[in-house]
Amino acid sequence: MSEINKITEELRKFRDERDWAQFHNPKDLAIALSIESAELLELFLWKAAEMADAEKVKDELADVFAYAFMLADKYGLDVAQIMRDKLAKNTMKYPVDKAKGSAKKYTEL
Repeated sequence: MSEINKITEELRKFRDERDWAQFHNPKDLAIALSIESAELLELFLWKAAEMADAEKVKDELADVFAYAFMLADKYGLDVAQIMRDKLAKNTMKYPVDKAKGSAKKYTEL
């Protein structure tokens, strides 16, 4: 079993012990993921990136991962595989010879 699967299993256990599965429908998980992402962004607001508190970044990032993993779990998705699939798509959209050193979107390369 992969580490991601183990973590997802631990998250599921944590959720189930508290009877929270009733609240974890895809819509609400996506909303919670967005809110946690905003909380992560807030740590960088009005300051240089290096001024963000790394410990708080770690906590908020963990919240983002938790909701993302639970949303993937809800749809029966393998997180490692969907990341590999997306990386393969991005490799095609952003070929090294065109994208290296550029922040342009693939449609502008």
